[in-house]
Amino acid sequence: MDRELYELSERVGHALKEKSLVLATAESCTGGWIGEVVTMISGSSTWYDRGFITYTNTAKQQMLGVKAATLREHGAVSEATVREMAAGALVASGAQIAVSVSGVAGPTGGTKEKPVGTVCIGWARKGAEPYAETQLFAGDREAVRRQSVIRALAGVLELAAGG
Repeated sequence: MDRELYELSERVGHALKEKSLVLATAESCTGGWIGEVVTMISGSSTWYDRGFITYTNTAKQQMLGVKAATLREHGAVSEATVREMAAGALVASGAQIAVSVSGVAGPTGGTKEKPVGTVCIGWARKGAEPYAETQLFAGDREAVRRQSVIRALAGVLELAAGG
């Protein structure tokens, strides 16, 4: 793993551990990359509970409780879907914080409304409403996925710092 991802994961671990918080991940286009980078940190089992790789809509529904109506109305790559993914990860885990990612990493799959590089990231914390944002990342498939991991973990840091 490159130094930037390792250092970011260390910071996330320190922030979560300091506040006695535990993280869960719900990933689609990143395919478990967030879980991989956080578990590269020794001792991460004290602050990382589990990860869900829900690449298909069926998996999102079965594992995370994403509503069929949400997927029908907004699609898998939407803020509504990643909010439900993050909330579902909290319900299905022992975590207090969750992060979720769904996007179009490319090189195929883009549309006019959701071009390649469109990634929705959601965060949830027990006792609070989940929130999400949409990013448009540049580059090839690996670059889009890597930027998604970085933004997802940066958001975890922000959420952990919030209380």
